[in-house]
Amino acid sequence: MLRGLVLDYAGVLTDPDAAALFEALDLLRDRGVKTALLSNAPGASGPAKRRLAPFFDALVFSGEVGVAKPDERVFLLTADRLGLPPEHCAFVDDSAGNVRGAVAAGMVGVHHTSVNATLLELDALFAEESA
Repeated sequence: MLRGLVLDYAGVLTDPDAAALFEALDLLRDRGVKTALLSNAPGASGPAKRRLAPFFDALVFSGEVGVAKPDERVFLLTADRLGLPPEHCAFVDDSAGNVRGAVAAGMVGVHHTSVNATLLELDALFAEESA
């Protein structure tokens, strides 16, 4: 059962249609799914972190933690920051190599090619269980 969602920033959350992804993050968080941003950026300013904070339980920047995607260690670190084992997390990135790194670390990988395709995949992965 997936209980965590990890997203890349550049190429995913910078997509022109990314507003729909932010809406999906809100809905998933309301259902108890933990979320993290994982970026190979050196870091982010205080204002940028404050803008992202409402959508994420953890913000992980490679420049701040000393390890970058696709190294498995950064995925394990991110899952740990969510308090989840990696096999309970899905990872979304526009780089197939980064997705392979996440899968090697035990996460479910989603290769982002468009917002609509990613939303369909996330809908299937995080389908609400019927009572």
